[in-house]
Amino acid sequence: MDMNRFGKIFSVVVLNVVCAGCAHSKQQLKVEPTWESMVEHYNVPQWFVDGKIGVWTHWGVPSGTDENRPNDGSHYGRRMYGPIEGEKDGQRRMSQALSDFHTERYGHPSEYGYEKLVPFLKAENWDPEGLVKFFKDNGARFIMPVATHHDNFDMYDSFHPWNAVDMGPKRDTIQEWKDAASKYGLKFGVSTHLYWSPRFFATARQYQKPGTDAWTLFNMDYDPKKYASQDSWNEHWYDRCWELIDKYDPDMFNNDSPYPSEDTGKSLGVKLFSDYINRDLKENEGKQTTVLSFKNGNMDRRAFTYNLERGSSGVIQPEPWMWATDVSGNWFYRKDAVNRMSIPVLVGNAVDAISKNGIVMLNVALRGDGTLPENQAAYITAVGDFLKTCGEGIYGSRPWKTYGEGPLEIKTGRQGENIRAYSQEDIRFTTKDGNLYVFVLATPTSDILVKTLAEGGLLDKEISGVQMLGSEEEIQWSRSSEGLRIELPDSLPEQLVAGFKLRLE
Repeated sequence: MDMNRFGKIFSVVVLNVVCAGCAHSKQQLKVEPTWESMVEHYNVPQWFVDGKIGVWTHWGVPSGTDENRPNDGSHYGRRMYGPIEGEKDGQRRMSQALSDFHTERYGHPSEYGYEKLVPFLKAENWDPEGLVKFFKDNGARFIMPVATHHDNFDMYDSFHPWNAVDMGPKRDTIQEWKDAASKYGLKFGVSTHLYWSPRFFATARQYQKPGTDAWTLFNMDYDPKKYASQDSWNEHWYDRCWELIDKYDPDMFNNDSPYPSEDTGKSLGVKLFSDYINRDLKENEGKQTTVLSFKNGNMDRRAFTYNLERGSSGVIQPEPWMWATDVSGNWFYRKDAVNRMSIPVLVGNAVDAISKNGIVMLNVALRGDGTLPENQAAYITAVGDFLKTCGEGIYGSRPWKTYGEGPLEIKTGRQGENIRAYSQEDIRFTTKDGNLYVFVLATPTSDILVKTLAEGGLLDKEISGVQMLGSEEEIQWSRSSEGLRIELPDSLPEQLVAGFKLRLE
């Protein structure tokens, strides 16, 4: 037999076997539309775990309403129609106050409905490139604008007729955000809150008339109490979300609301999520590069990235999670809104989350004209100032054996984020490249004692040197059975959290 011909035949056979194996491998990577399959296949990409800092933006129809309105809890479109059934006490008073304000300012909701507020969102001064550059300059590694909020208005070029291209700004804001993110090298995410929408407008239904354009905005074809069991709604939700994914190819998809369940929604929720991951695997040779996040704390958190909105963690979480907070005090812009969390506490909370395997997502609320209010910019700038000196212990870091120490107790759970001031006894750790980073969550006024790093304790390596991040001064230190004592240098960098790098032998 001709050996050259034999070699060619053998090569073809081997190649076919290898290719068959590749095909089988790729087939194995396909995620089935079940939570068990999501648990098995979901992997948080490294860019997200390394990037640590992102900016969320709530900007939409409510942003263009009167900035002097009373507190609306970021739900103008719902509260303007009055209290909902079963609403009590403070929430009921808030809804009534906003409804009264709307009637006096614009007219009764029966005559001046939410749909007539859309033209007020003009975006005449919106500069997405300038904003993204500002976010990047202050440490952000990804952005995540809201694509659709509870009010059923799409901020992008959607098949749904109520969208920002056909009315309001008459711009594809999601595409422009993405283009700006791409220009400055930031990852790009989108957030949808669509599933709340039929319920959100329950009190608006009494004023709607068949055949009007507003009929679609207010979801009049769906039952506000039973929509989760309506196939027509669940399929509509899937189609809207898939269009957003397919058209804008986001690096991150945040579903800030419920989703069609296995019991009443034909599993269209997990189908969308698995389709999103499968789309990514197909485009990236079987490697996951996207992040899927939402709030359902009852699900196995290995299947997605948990959004611990307005919450905190008291322990190091086994899976990366997202601490999402709002710097505006209202999610959507309102002039008199006040963030109860001070700037020093926010910076401390960010370090606390990162020490516990968390990712930080800071929401800003743009004005209707698209500009960022100065008081919100101050929060972002403070985080940026901290990262400029201490970023090496934040980006790419991982939790250490323990998150830290200190008297301020942080509890695990949603809607309970810390607003109390830290002291210099509150200390957090991260680790990277064999170094241990120590963060003091308040500006120290005396020598620092880190009890966790006492001889014979958790740190089983010798310390060869201590450097204060952002300082050229030589740091004096000593270690004993009491702990690691760091002497305060003559001058401190101007930062709200002090960072130290410990070189380990």
